[in-house]
Amino acid sequence: MKDYIFSSVYYYNMKDSHIYDFRLDVDIPERIDKLLSLYLPEYSRSTIQKWISNKDILINGEPCSQKDKISESCDVSINIKTKPSVNLIPENIDIDIIDETDDYIVVNKKSGVVTHIAPGNYNGTLQNGLYFKYPELSEVPRTGIIHRLDKDTSGLLVVCRNLASHNYLSKQLHEKKFTKIYHALVTRCIDKPILVEEPIGRHPINRKKMSIHINGRHAVSKIKPLTMFKKTTHVEVELITGRTHQIRVHLSYLNNPVIGDSMYGFKKTFFTKDLNISETIDPLFSQYLHAYSLSFRDPSSNELKKYTAEYPKEYSLLLNQLNKDNYD
Repeated sequence: MKDYIFSSVYYYNMKDSHIYDFRLDVDIPERIDKLLSLYLPEYSRSTIQKWISNKDILINGEPCSQKDKISESCDVSINIKTKPSVNLIPENIDIDIIDETDDYIVVNKKSGVVTHIAPGNYNGTLQNGLYFKYPELSEVPRTGIIHRLDKDTSGLLVVCRNLASHNYLSKQLHEKKFTKIYHALVTRCIDKPILVEEPIGRHPINRKKMSIHINGRHAVSKIKPLTMFKKTTHVEVELITGRTHQIRVHLSYLNNPVIGDSMYGFKKTFFTKDLNISETIDPLFSQYLHAYSLSFRDPSSNELKKYTAEYPKEYSLLLNQLNKDNYD
């Protein structure tokens, strides 16, 4: 199966709540019906093909056919005249709700939980859990999820509860008015703030990985040390852009991979002589990367909201052990 990278932001046309427009960035040329069914897996491919046949989908303002191939970024507009059925299974999954308003929900996602469904993975995701707890989210694309976290990254996500908030918050996200701060425990020392501005694209050999690539997408991360330990650093990372695996790739590029992130260069043998640390690293936790802080403007009041999420237990245990060893 081919791998695709999608990056899109919805802009709802509020004159008609059944029309929504979004920007779709695609790395690999593919038929439009397949691309849309991959990006919107909660809608069946036959539903998407029907929309295309009825001229309800426009690509860059023009009707399309199912066989049309898309090879570059495009603007998509979908006019949904009747409420489509949603291919989403509600599941009673424990969700840590940080805050809840009429417009949005702030969630602290657990490490190990996939954000949303995808072909071949229709169960056990945060999206399934949200649909169970808030069935009205079926009326919002992707059940209101406008950004995502990697499966093994814990921390904050905002979920929109209606079309108006989806439009308002998606626009902020696209205009880089969200402030997203991550904390990570990394190997080796970072002793000063670093601005990493290196393009990211699909790895040329391992298609499940991303890499620094001259033809990749523009990617910027601001990294600063919070605490330096003997062989590791607790860092803060502010995402200026939001590419797939961006923090992990940029830290690996600096030769400071996230602890536990074997895909991007972490090796547990790095702590062979540090048994206290080695034994505290939980192999089931995968990676010590946490979406710690999220700031945006409230859709109703325009007031600046800032949320923080406590570290997972495994993260706190390792951080405490590193602090202890620093003073031994």
